[in-house]
Amino acid sequence: MGLDYYTILKVDKNATEDDLKKSYRKLAMKWHPDKNPTTKTEAEAKFKQISEAYEVLSDPQKRAVYDQYGEEGLSSMPPPGSTGNNGRGGGFNPRDAEDIFAEFFGSSPFGFGSAGCAPGRSTRFQSDGGGGMFGVNNGTENMFRTYSDGTVPKKPPPVESKLPCSLEELFTGSTRKMKISRTIVDANGRQAQETEVLTIVVKPGWKKGTKVKFPDKGNEQVNQLPADLVFVIDEKPHDLFKRDGNDLITSTKVTLAEAIGGTTVSINTLDGRNLPVGVTDIVSPGYELVVPGEGMPIAKEKGNRGDLKIKFDVQFPTRLTTDQKSALKRVLVG
Repeated sequence: MGLDYYTILKVDKNATEDDLKKSYRKLAMKWHPDKNPTTKTEAEAKFKQISEAYEVLSDPQKRAVYDQYGEEGLSSMPPPGSTGNNGRGGGFNPRDAEDIFAEFFGSSPFGFGSAGCAPGRSTRFQSDGGGGMFGVNNGTENMFRTYSDGTVPKKPPPVESKLPCSLEELFTGSTRKMKISRTIVDANGRQAQETEVLTIVVKPGWKKGTKVKFPDKGNEQVNQLPADLVFVIDEKPHDLFKRDGNDLITSTKVTLAEAIGGTTVSINTLDGRNLPVGVTDIVSPGYELVVPGEGMPIAKEKGNRGDLKIKFDVQFPTRLTTDQKSALKRVLVG
């Protein structure tokens, strides 16, 4: 089965010329091999497919043949300027992907080009003696060459924005919808405003300072790569709990009698439970009761949680009778 150019270019079959240009600009910039140094082989193949899809769909004659007969129909088209194949293999021969890219983004936008080549044209996808549509000759991949005679477009620093989250959201996780407005460069090379809703999935256990990056969703300038948009998790203050890494710290009041004789305190957890905690030790100054596994989820250790640390505020009586004082003294002094 042949290539689906509409799917490759992420447009529907009723796409206009402007739709094709807009989609090509976005996808070509995303998959340009120089922007994907760690996955260069995959990017080169994708980049060529995107260019080929744009070339076919933006040409009314090729598009009509493709819509009726598919990719196989293009292979039987005579070469430009001929009246037939004259017994020789002809058909559709895709243009150099870098030539199409240069028409959109200017001469050598990624620093390509070489002496003897047309301005803005790269030898990246030229083969050294025939080969298939991806520059493969006799099963061996063509060595891609790059030369630099221009300036590489710079990518602006990321645009960072705080994303305030409650402790409850960081405990259970949440999904946030963020509506953004940004400047883009349209299919005609003009700046325009675009509105988009981004979905941020906040994972249980995320901490303040965790970053969520949306590549190329920042503002875009002419002859520049679009900036990345980064949301930075910020933690809202909580009335009952303070976070310490993966642990939670809370404080509760007990009477002097409870501090000495033992008690059970109830803690309202971040996920809405009522957690009874027995206090059997004598609550001395600075005493802290640790409840294992009742702290924050640990983001990188699924199923594990930190601890809950309970501090105590001992309420001393404001008045005691003489008999009460004497009784306490006898008990405490022994």
